[in-house]
Amino acid sequence: MANITTEMVKELRARTGAGMLDCKKALIEANGDVEKSIELLREKGLAQAAKKSGRIAAEGLVTAYVDEATKVGVIVEVNCETDFVANTDKFKDFCDNIAKHIVVAKPEYIRAEEAPEGYAGVCMMEQKFYNDDTKTVSDMLSDATVSIGEKIDIRRFSLFEYQSGNLDTYIHMGGKIGVLLQFACQTSCNDEEYLTFCHDIAMHVAASNPLYVKTSEVPENEIEREREILRVQAANENKPANIIERMVDGRLKKFYAEICLLEQPFVKNPDITVGKLMAALSKKLNDKIDIVKFVRYERGEGIEKRVNDLAAEVAAATQSK
Repeated sequence: MANITTEMVKELRARTGAGMLDCKKALIEANGDVEKSIELLREKGLAQAAKKSGRIAAEGLVTAYVDEATKVGVIVEVNCETDFVANTDKFKDFCDNIAKHIVVAKPEYIRAEEAPEGYAGVCMMEQKFYNDDTKTVSDMLSDATVSIGEKIDIRRFSLFEYQSGNLDTYIHMGGKIGVLLQFACQTSCNDEEYLTFCHDIAMHVAASNPLYVKTSEVPENEIEREREILRVQAANENKPANIIERMVDGRLKKFYAEICLLEQPFVKNPDITVGKLMAALSKKLNDKIDIVKFVRYERGEGIEKRVNDLAAEVAAATQSK
């Protein structure tokens, strides 16, 4: 049997776009013949999936899943090319299964190229799928791409594990925005008012998009940069030098209210901040309630979508004839 090298696998992947493991299997089956391997991948539909790899997948879903038995939760974004596919049951089922796989298998990275050099763990794409040990996640992704007919991409995820307290999730507009929060409490974890508070805060995060839980989490260089901007603003307003710093301190509170969850006016009652709402509930329930951390994903954020100019395409096609 031919010696299958890493370089051979990389070459086949570059030519077909198929997953690393699929390429290795094809090379083994073809006894190292790259051209035969390409034929095998095409026969299995994997090279067809690769043809879609250059497309832009900016639609899709953000979904979340919490397993209360193991105290693990995840939020994950899976992308496709069109809103039509994102709304199909087949795509939704695939997203749900990926979320469940992450909770069960607890990968740290999606792909090997995302892991630091020397990483000894198994990345998600090479893990055996949680409910089918005959296939890897990479295999499942390739199958979904072929079956659905669009490029599918598992873009990112965040995994939360907790011992006490609880997790809450909120999915907005059928998967356009997703939120996963971790709360801490001692005795109120099953209290109806506490659980309502948790879900209300999840909805608040979706609507208000804070960057941090509390002011102490804001990096010092970010605070100082904002202070300098506020100093210049005050100086441009011809304010006396001896009161500029007091003005800066006052205006910095507004800055915190924009980016820190506990300082934001609560969306359902802007007369009270999230922090004060939490403090009032803690006192009422005689419990120490806290918001530990959160993640908010918005589908497609940061992905440059392809804009098709039909008139330009028609003109270009006409000129080429």
